[in-house]
Amino acid sequence: MPRTPLRAALVALAALLPALALGLALVSAAPPAAAAATPVRVMPLGDSITGSPGCWRALLWNRLQSTGYPDVDFVGTLGPQGCSVPYDGDNEGHGGYLATNVANQNLLPGWLTATRPDVVLMHFGTNDVWSNIAPATILAAYSKLVDQMRASNPGMVVLVAKIIPMNPPTCAECGQRVVALNAAIDGWAAGRTTAASPVVVVDQWTGFNTATDTYDGVHPNAAGDQKMSDGWYPALTAALRRSTPTPTKPVRRPHADDEPVRWPDNHPDRRLRGHLPDRRAVARRLPGRGHRGQPR
Repeated sequence: MPRTPLRAALVALAALLPALALGLALVSAAPPAAAAATPVRVMPLGDSITGSPGCWRALLWNRLQSTGYPDVDFVGTLGPQGCSVPYDGDNEGHGGYLATNVANQNLLPGWLTATRPDVVLMHFGTNDVWSNIAPATILAAYSKLVDQMRASNPGMVVLVAKIIPMNPPTCAECGQRVVALNAAIDGWAAGRTTAASPVVVVDQWTGFNTATDTYDGVHPNAAGDQKMSDGWYPALTAALRRSTPTPTKPVRRPHADDEPVRWPDNHPDRRLRGHLPDRRAVARRLPGRGHRGQPR
């Protein structure tokens, strides 16, 4: 019996049904597209050494971009002030500000609300030292600022600098005052750090020379900016890798419920560094040198 147009169309459609079913199955089985990495928000916090113009931030940001850390967002309510190279210049480097005043006047919570950082780089206290404020008072201000950071983000990583040396012509005592403040920072940090919100001391003082690394005995020149960038880099990249230089945790036996982690970057076998073990973690990732981009 000759086929009608309708019957021919139905026969053709029936022939296509298996292919359509296979196509739908393949689509449903395809893995979802990888989500874009969420940038880590980093707030540079301090005074003019950080923000006016604070070109160590430009060097640091560009080094991060070129060494495998593109998902970093420097944040702050202030914008860049030059530095002659493209970079993410947002910051909280307020020229002339004292850490004690920022704490006493509760200025930081508003900045935190506006920017929501995950990591804070804090080089703060130079103007306090210049104003002859006692180290204990400066550290009490640090404590209040850290409390405010944690109120904003309970998992905040706080990198606190031992501030760079000072030798201004109008303050012969400032150099020794910096020494006194820096000498107290390690003990203060040890009392404030937690597993959830580590406080990590970054030594910006050692190796910094006011005669060759500043243009006025206080503010970094190009050589000083480079040293400050180099000083921040290891601690910041450790925070970006979600491992913290201090405090370290003891190595413990693996547990079946542990999440898989990667071999540490300082593993004695270079072939294993950064790779996922075949079994569950045998140790939490510990900080170490050897990550790409770190000084060799």
